[in-house]
Amino acid sequence: MPLWKIYHPAGSFTAEDKKKLSEKITDVYASIPLPKFYVVVIFEEVANDSYFVGGELHNKFIRFKVDQIARTLPGPVIREWWVRTLDAVIAPYVRDKGYDWEISIDETPFDLWSLQGEIPPPFESVAEKRWVKDNKASSYSYAEKLPANLVLAPGIMDR
Repeated sequence: MPLWKIYHPAGSFTAEDKKKLSEKITDVYASIPLPKFYVVVIFEEVANDSYFVGGELHNKFIRFKVDQIARTLPGPVIREWWVRTLDAVIAPYVRDKGYDWEISIDETPFDLWSLQGEIPPPFESVAEKRWVKDNKASSYSYAEKLPANLVLAPGIMDR
């Protein structure tokens, strides 16, 4: 699950901005593909006299705090690509409106997470494909933990 907490000065986003930005964030994760219901976006408004950067009042700063559990980003090249991808998603809502911003991503262990009491199925498994299609958590069998496109290598015959 990606959980986005967006700390922003009062009035930074309209209701329509919030809806559209949360849809864009969801779409980038759905393209992986992850089930859309994994994505949670929370807008946390900060009073205009309560936002400081470097000890100075800064009412044109937005902080994006992202917790990712569903996937781990392997290696520096993929990590940089992902941060740049997310920056591009949020740019029309911050840079293009004159705000400074910061984004940080924390990755927490996949095995310390559940949805509606279900441990999420493995990546690319039969069960995960069903969760993507149904857009909801549901129980699954042990066999559904197998990859959806399982290919077994031939065994060694000459021993």
